[in-house]
Amino acid sequence: MGVRLMVVDDHRLLAEALASALKLRGHRVLAATAPTSGAAELVVSRTPEVCLFGTAAPAGPGVFDPIVRIKRERPQVAVLVLGPVPSPRGIAAAFAAGASGYVRHDERIEGVERAMVKARAGEAAVAPLLLQGAFAELLNPAAQPDDEGRRLLRSLTPREVEVLVRVADGEGTRLIAAGMGIAPSTARTHVQRVLMKLGVGSRLEAAALAVRTGLLDRAAAGARRRAGLPV
Repeated sequence: MGVRLMVVDDHRLLAEALASALKLRGHRVLAATAPTSGAAELVVSRTPEVCLFGTAAPAGPGVFDPIVRIKRERPQVAVLVLGPVPSPRGIAAAFAAGASGYVRHDERIEGVERAMVKARAGEAAVAPLLLQGAFAELLNPAAQPDDEGRRLLRSLTPREVEVLVRVADGEGTRLIAAGMGIAPSTARTHVQRVLMKLGVGSRLEAAALAVRTGLLDRAAAGARRRAGLPV
């Protein structure tokens, strides 16, 4: 039996892609929307069985505030967090807010489905390997590996970063061109260069990689610094 759910993510393209995939597999998607800051209002008004809550920064301040409100006003709704490879703090924050589970952004659709069903049944939906990794990091903290997001951001020009941000927001070639004041053919060339530099084959893959590595958050922070705004 399909799950009645909502999909929210700060990047609309990812929310809509996941929603489409789940619809094809027989689930009833009440809404696919962005950003996550508006999740509580929608969930409270529509009351799905499960809310898939996508975030690129599970350890960020206030990220899970919408989940706290959802669980306060609609405790019967199971919230499943979709995020990058989590830190122990990220997993702890998700469950402390009332989430029923945590699934990596790069999990296969079958894994997301299994987690949804477990969450709807009132079970904790988190892969044992994620918990093992979190506990191992707590017990044996290691030096941080090379920051993939920072490395990828350095490989892109400012123009290409803007293109990637627009791609992640779901803009097509003509919309990108209009927003940047360039020809569609130039926009198409920029998109192809971004895909090549990121080592991916599609716009959806580029958006997912940018979210998983925190590249978009770094790009936004850099833009605010250049504008003299607080980060």
